[in-house]
Amino acid sequence: MLSVHELRKSYGARTLFEDATFQMNRGCRYGIVGANGSGKSTLLKILTGEEEASGGTVQIPKRLRLGVLAQDHFEFEEKRILDVVMMGHEILWDTLQERDQILARAHEHFDGDRFADLEEVIERYDGYNFESRAASILEGLHIPAEVHDSPLSVLSGGFKLRVLLAQVLAGEPDALLLDEPTNHLDILSIRWLEKFLETYEGCAVVVSHDHRFLNNVCTHIIDVDYERAMLYTGNYDGFVEAKKGHRDRQEAEIRKREKEIADQKQFIERFKAKATKARQAQSRVKRVAKMVIEKLPESSRRYPHFKFEAQRASGRKVLDVEGVSKIYGDKIVLDDVSFQINRGDKVAIIGPNGIGKSTLLKIVMEQVQADDGEYEWGYETHLGYFAQDHHEIVGTDSHTVESWLWDLCPTQPIGFVKGKLAEVLFGKEDVGKPITALSGGEAARMVFSSISVKRPNVLVFDEPTNHLDLEGIQALASALAAFDGTVVFVSHDRWFVSQIATRVLEIRPDGIEDFPGTYAEYLAHCGDDHLDADAVIGKAKKEKKQARAAKGKRGR
Repeated sequence: MLSVHELRKSYGARTLFEDATFQMNRGCRYGIVGANGSGKSTLLKILTGEEEASGGTVQIPKRLRLGVLAQDHFEFEEKRILDVVMMGHEILWDTLQERDQILARAHEHFDGDRFADLEEVIERYDGYNFESRAASILEGLHIPAEVHDSPLSVLSGGFKLRVLLAQVLAGEPDALLLDEPTNHLDILSIRWLEKFLETYEGCAVVVSHDHRFLNNVCTHIIDVDYERAMLYTGNYDGFVEAKKGHRDRQEAEIRKREKEIADQKQFIERFKAKATKARQAQSRVKRVAKMVIEKLPESSRRYPHFKFEAQRASGRKVLDVEGVSKIYGDKIVLDDVSFQINRGDKVAIIGPNGIGKSTLLKIVMEQVQADDGEYEWGYETHLGYFAQDHHEIVGTDSHTVESWLWDLCPTQPIGFVKGKLAEVLFGKEDVGKPITALSGGEAARMVFSSISVKRPNVLVFDEPTNHLDLEGIQALASALAAFDGTVVFVSHDRWFVSQIATRVLEIRPDGIEDFPGTYAEYLAHCGDDHLDADAVIGKAKKEKKQARAAKGKRGR
C-alpha cells in the first residue's frame, strides 16, 4: 500500500534516519516510536507529503485516499460540528452539497440527469446514513449529541481536536496517518479509538507515546533510532524485546571481531621476529589491516533520572475533602465531592474530560476557589505541584534554565544545580537556554527537577506525561512508584496509572467511585465493559429514555 525505499532525512550535519526501507500493507497498524526529536513526526510528514525527504522514495498508489489528522481547527470555527466531521469524506460531502443546490433551484430548473448521477454516488457511499455514522463517531469520542448542531467554536481546544480526528475517521480513507491521536482524549475515548482501529480494514500509521495504546493496537512498530527507521513485527512490548535481542547480537558480533583482532595482533607481536613464523605473522598483518569494525551508531533514546525524596514524613491524614462543589456558568463541574487521603496513598483520579478532575486539583492547590464545601491538608504536609499547563509554573521571564532552578535553592552551590539539571537531560549547552525557548518536554523535565529539589512529601500531578516521550514516562513511573510519600495524580495514560496507583478515585456524572486497589483490580471490579465507550454511551441513552418515560407517566 505504501512503499518506502532507502529513505533519508537530515538537517545539515545531523542525520535523523537513512536507508529506511519497508512496506506498509493493508490491514496492518504501524506505530512509529522514538525519542523526542528523533524524527518520528518528520517521517510521518514525509509519508503525507508535507515534508520532503533528503533522499530515497515513498511510493503511494495514485488512487489511494489518505486520511491525515489536521492540527488547525480555526478554518472550521463557525461550521456546524457534524458538518466538520462529514467534510472528511470529500467525495460524499461535495456530492451531498451539489445535490442540495440542485434541489434548492428545482423550482427554476431541475437537472434530472445530474441529479441521477449524484444519487448513484450517494447510494455507493451509503450517503443517507452518513450523518448518523458521523454522529456515532463523535459520541464514541465523547462529544455528546446535544452539541453536534453547534458551531465548532463552542468546544474547548482538546474537544476541537477530537472533532478533527472524527473528520479523518469519517472520511473512510484507505490509509490513516495519525500524529499523537490520543492527545486530549480521555480513557473512554482512547478505548473507543482502539476498538475502531482494531476493526479498520485499511493501513493505519500512528505516532504515539502511549505504551498501552501501542500494545493494544499495533501489528508492527517502526523504531526511529540509531539514525535508522527499522520495522519490527508485533506490538510495542514485542518490539522492545526484539530490538534488545538485535542490539545484543550486534554487540556480541563486535566483541567477537575485536577479540579476533586482538588475538591476531598478539600472534604478530609474539612471532614477527621469529624466522619460522615471520611469514605467518606478515600474512596476519595483512589480514588485520582488512578487518574493519564499523561503530554502531548511538541511540537517540535517553532516560532522565527523576528522583523524589521527602524531607520528612507527613501526618497520617494527608487531605480531607468535604462536600466540594464547583459550577462554571450553567455547568456543574463538581457536585458534593468528599474523600480522604492518607499518608502513603498513591491515588489516581480518573474520569472523562470535563468531569472536573483538574478543577479538583486546582481547588485543593488554591488555584481555583470552590463554590461550596471545604478541604484541609494534614499535619506537616509539604506539597509538590505539577500543573497540566506547567508553563504557568515556569513563567515567562528572562531566566535561563540554570538561573531559574538556582533561584529555588540559592544556598546550594552551582555544581548542585548543574547536577540536578544533568539528571533530567540538560547538558552543558542546554542550561543556558532561556526558559521561554523550551519545548513542552524540556519545561516538564525542568519542573520535575525543581520538585525534587524542594523534597515535598505530597506530590500533586495533573497530566504529568503529556509532553514526555516513552522513556520519560517510564522514568517518571519508576520514580513515583519508588517515592515513599503520598501521590495524587490525574492521568489518561492507562499504563502509567497501572504502574503507580494503589487507589483509584473515578469521578463520574453520578458521583465518585473510590476503590482501594490497583488499576488492574479496579477494572476487574468494574467489569469488562467499563472502558467500552459504546456501552457507556448506550447506558446513558437508556437512562435518559427511562427518565423521559417516567416523566411522561408522572405528567399523565
